[in-house]
Amino acid sequence: MREYLLTLLITAAVTYLLTGPVRKFAIVAGAMPEIRARDVHREPTPRLGGIAMFFGLCAGLLVADHLENLNEVFAKSNEPRALLSGAALIWLIGVLDDKFEIDALIKLGGQMIAAGVMVVQGLTILWLPVPGVGLVAVTQWQGTLLTVALVVITINAVNFVDGLDGLAAGMVCIATAAFFMYAYRIWYGYGIEAAAPATLFAAILMGMCLGFLPHNMHPARIFMGDSGSMLIGLVLAGSAISVTGQIDPDRLNLFSGSERSTVHQMVPAYIPLLLPLSIIAIPAADLVLAIVRRTWRGQSPFAADRGHLHHRLLEIGHSHSRAVLIMYFWSALIGFGVLAYSVNSASMWIVLGVVFLSAIGLVMLLLPRFTPHAPRWAQQFVPPRYRRYAEPSEDGENCEDEPGEAATAALAEPAPVAAVPGVNGATAIGARTRSTKGRKVRI
Repeated sequence: MREYLLTLLITAAVTYLLTGPVRKFAIVAGAMPEIRARDVHREPTPRLGGIAMFFGLCAGLLVADHLENLNEVFAKSNEPRALLSGAALIWLIGVLDDKFEIDALIKLGGQMIAAGVMVVQGLTILWLPVPGVGLVAVTQWQGTLLTVALVVITINAVNFVDGLDGLAAGMVCIATAAFFMYAYRIWYGYGIEAAAPATLFAAILMGMCLGFLPHNMHPARIFMGDSGSMLIGLVLAGSAISVTGQIDPDRLNLFSGSERSTVHQMVPAYIPLLLPLSIIAIPAADLVLAIVRRTWRGQSPFAADRGHLHHRLLEIGHSHSRAVLIMYFWSALIGFGVLAYSVNSASMWIVLGVVFLSAIGLVMLLLPRFTPHAPRWAQQFVPPRYRRYAEPSEDGENCEDEPGEAATAALAEPAPVAAVPGVNGATAIGARTRSTKGRKVRI
């Protein structure tokens, strides 16, 4: 565990320290596109954050190669080299897209080529655990198609969800933490060496996201761009491919006795499939909904719009930070909820505790917001927005406790908000007005 923690910290440190110089480079290089109608930020922000994340990936692999316990991963498996080759290719494509806005079909072709590079070097699905049947071996062509499909879907799912400050990096980091716990338990607890590469990839991916998040939290100083979103999507897919289809569920020994005979053909076979898929559950759902929505309207599936899940959270009145937190808690609830099926004894309480706290946080965030008011004696100790009684007017008279008819009319019919000139997007408006009635956000 210490080697994985050291690799994670070095990856995070390198990513964090390089993001500042990369931001200055992106500004000088002109990688600051104009604000589009579907964007939610107010001013142009540099991209190319994926450059720092890629060098963090390289640093993590380099450090792991020189550690005693992790060096065996590179000696016994070619998967780290395969991941690095595919990551370098997809990163170059992302950098070009952040700068020159290349065509969507060209990016799709590049994603398939990057996946093919990993398959050629051995990072591929060999067999699938099927409930009720057991392990089903796949042919070379079937394994290649499954691997390429999983890589492309994961890359685009993460790319689609990258629409708010800190959203993609945070969601991937939370879900990867659950995946790391599962892969590490398989490798260390059951002595299955095939899970070692996936554990290493998960630790490095967490370091990349944690190192970039401080620069990307709202208000973001830099965006990861396609060079970052496609990169972490490919690493995420590589981790899932490395553990899915290469580990025999019977070796996990999750159950014994009569209980094992009951669920032997069900739970152990599902775990290697459900946990990697749960990592991209929300991004994949957003991807499917986007394709259906755009196709239904007669648009291209690659046409950009403001119909993603995070956009809808903003439309119904959630703030930027609140919408991001809701997506974080959903990721934790799904990822650690699936993880709970693969643990027992003392570890079960830790995972169930995370699931319970995630559910509580999600419920609290989804509850209607209200403004508490302090009593009269505490008026001078609280901020103005929590004061029930107004300050004395200039003529020495105090305002009434309850608003009068004029104030009620003003609240019922708020004054129109003028758009800020020169800014596009749904957030390009002035200060929000509070009303006693529900309001609609117009796009």
